Amino acid sequence: MSPTSHARARRRDRRVYLGGHPLLFGLLAATRGRPVRRLGRTVLVHGTDSYREALTRLPLDRTAQGTTGAAARAALGGDGGVLFDQEGSGHRSDRRDLAGQLSAAGVARLRERWRPLLARRLAPLAEGGEVDLVELARELSGTVVCALLGSGADPCEVARAAAEAAAAAVRSHLPGPRRPRAEAAAARAAGVLGGLLGGVRATAPAAASARSAASGARDGEAGKDGRAADRPGPTRHGCGPDPARQLHGPGRADGALAAMVAVAAVNTTVAALPRAVAWCADAGLWDQAADEALRPALADELLRVTAASPLLPRVAAADGTLGGCPVRGGDRLLLVARHAAGAHRRDPDARRPAEPALSRLVFGAGGHACPGARLASVQLADVLAALAPYRPVVTRARVDRGAALPGWRTLCVRAAS
Repeated sequence: MSPTSHARARRRDRRVYLGGHPLLFGLLAATRGRPVRRLGRTVLVHGTDSYREALTRLPLDRTAQGTTGAAARAALGGDGGVLFDQEGSGHRSDRRDLAGQLSAAGVARLRERWRPLLARRLAPLAEGGEVDLVELARELSGTVVCALLGSGADPCEVARAAAEAAAAAVRSHLPGPRRPRAEAAAARAAGVLGGLLGGVRATAPAAASARSAASGARDGEAGKDGRAADRPGPTRHGCGPDPARQLHGPGRADGALAAMVAVAAVNTTVAALPRAVAWCADAGLWDQAADEALRPALADELLRVTAASPLLPRVAAADGTLGGCPVRGGDRLLLVARHAAGAHRRDPDARRPAEPALSRLVFGAGGHACPGARLASVQLADVLAALAPYRPVVTRARVDRGAALPGWRTLCVRAAS
């Protein structure tokens, strides 16, 4: 490991921004000189303390137009109550239920699903073959989603449909004039995903569900990793019902809510996992990955520097200040998670890791932080453990220019000779 190897890792990882989200990357890079910067009614927040303050002390409007909560309400056609838009006792109750599903015991149950998958998918490395880590991440995330939702659908089909639903929803809501064809495509994509999961209507509200989940994946909101079903379900492809109970009783994991779970979980996993492994390979971190004592810290460090959800959009609900900058109610807040976590200036190192309070900022902060942080860390650590004996190198990489989150379309590795 050397500064040169980390520079190589950074150059490769920068490609997912320059190739897929060049305007976003340019905006983030150009404004990071100050902890907080105002551009009209938009406030960009880069500083660690200001970012944390925005998420924990500044009142936020979780149902304002364009927010995750508003899209979730539109998708479900009700009065909310889907974690994204909740506050108070209802939110705390649902958080407790979801935390139980994603507790150490819950994640241990999910590991029983993905460990055999890793062994099967990575077997070609022992014979000198290549493995596409994007395809691996799709199947891995699809398997987790099916387990959480008690779905018998094919995990790979669910993952592909969830990725297309998110990408189509993003395309349909780009700045500028309305795009009726893009909106129709988003509705169709959400309908396909709903058909696989069983119950999402192929309507505009269904498309709003996909948009909500894609936004939630970027937002680091609660609820991104899904809810399990407590009734028996089909077990095709090894994706039977999770033993954990549902948050709201029978039937609530169906329809639009299930689509939101799938889109959020799949897109964050497919964005994060290949980028993290590529960084590990380029920076020569396989010694740390092979060390059982260092591996968990390495996983957290790689999640910090890759920051799968680099930008968290919010809307201020009341006047306040962030880093000395006045904020007015209704201002749009762009919270730059990757800068708040020091991803742009501090290289990953399991021997000298960032403190958890800093590294976990990529998952949000406060009562609405993503409850899937444990799952993401354990999952990546298992992937690194399975890859470490091969010390793989990256052989091919192609940016996904149409994905909802910065990531790779193809990221192939082969065992080092």
